[in-house]
Amino acid sequence: MQSLIVEDKAYIRKGLLNLLELIETDVQVVGECESVKEAIIVANACKPELIFLDINLTDGNAFEFLEQTEHLNFKVIFITAYEEYALQALKMGAVDYLLKPVDIDELVTALDKVKQLPITAQKEQINVAKQVWNKQNDKLILSLHDSFQVVDLEELMYCESDKGYTTFYCSDGKKHVVSKTLKTFEEQLNAANFVRPHQSFMVNLKFIDKYDKSGIIYLKNGKKIPVSSRKKEQFVSAFLNRKVE
Repeated sequence: MQSLIVEDKAYIRKGLLNLLELIETDVQVVGECESVKEAIIVANACKPELIFLDINLTDGNAFEFLEQTEHLNFKVIFITAYEEYALQALKMGAVDYLLKPVDIDELVTALDKVKQLPITAQKEQINVAKQVWNKQNDKLILSLHDSFQVVDLEELMYCESDKGYTTFYCSDGKKHVVSKTLKTFEEQLNAANFVRPHQSFMVNLKFIDKYDKSGIIYLKNGKKIPVSSRKKEQFVSAFLNRKVE
């Protein structure tokens, strides 16, 4: 089976390649990608039979990629970190997935299952997973000191982390503080059109007014967000390929 690895972390791609070399399998990796945009181009060119597909990528998510490659016939094994909202969607669809870091025994099991499953049957499972994902992925539930706060991610402008606390700033002027680090929310926010340009900030791409090449983001409310040199390339890629409303 000619296969494609779509994963934004190089060490995960390398680890998966090493595991595939260790097991007896007819899977041949013909390409590696780290973004939705790149994966669409490569998948159309090489027409893989199997794709190892990360849920959250630098410029979107797995379901956005699948929507744009519906005309291709390939099977999918999802790759995800241990995030409850992502796993719930995959489990509801009964879709095969691998947790990061990938375990060799789980890889063998997933390959055996996916080879026996007809493509049409898997597409039905993925559709169920996509519906669950879309329903739960547009809200964030924050555990505050004395209550649980529901935040609409469409209205969340940016988050700022400081000394183990994260503040969520909404477009209506409200802000909510939780005693958790920004990393706790990073994967879900990445899937909802957010980007992390700096260790202390995550920004909703829809609220960016402009980006100054000196390394400053200007939000529509006038707020300035710094872009670290280490994250500049990743941010610019996400900014240029953002979903425009």
